[in-house]
Amino acid sequence: MELILRKSLEERDYIGACILKESWALKKLYEDHYSIMLPVCMRYANNDDDALDILHDGFIKVFNNLEKYQIGTSLVAWIKRIMVNTAIDYYRKETRRRTADLDQVVDLSSDDPDVISSLSAEELLSSLQQLSPAYRSVFNMYVIEGYSHKELADILGITESTSRSNLVKARHKLKEIISARMNYLVPSSK
Repeated sequence: MELILRKSLEERDYIGACILKESWALKKLYEDHYSIMLPVCMRYANNDDDALDILHDGFIKVFNNLEKYQIGTSLVAWIKRIMVNTAIDYYRKETRRRTADLDQVVDLSSDDPDVISSLSAEELLSSLQQLSPAYRSVFNMYVIEGYSHKELADILGITESTSRSNLVKARHKLKEIISARMNYLVPSSK
């Protein structure tokens, strides 16, 4: 019990120092969470430069909104949510989402579950970055972040059927990208 109270007081002091814009506290917050949040931003970005832009914009939002953080809840989860929302905002400004009717989408599946396991993290990230921002956002938020299609519809300002459609298309496109990569890496034996 004493340990929990001490941690809560330390967090309150730490966040309080950040709210007061004390440079040591802001620097510590940034350094402690940079390596955790960069991969989150990379999953949503087209390239490394975009990921860094999203990351830095996200940290500015974190610094400006720390008074809204609830002491005792997960600071990492709170910052991650801001980074995801920043990524979504970034691509709303950059592109218009192209969507199609769910009726036009075909069912896609793969009989080879080991294809993904043969890719490195960098290859998989590179494949994700080749998706359009709309497809990448839905894929990341649904598959990786665990949002429901209803939540995605509310957050992204689209319908649930559009969310489902974009997810199916993202999976299909990702399958094409990975298949092309695998065919390039493993030449056919003729």
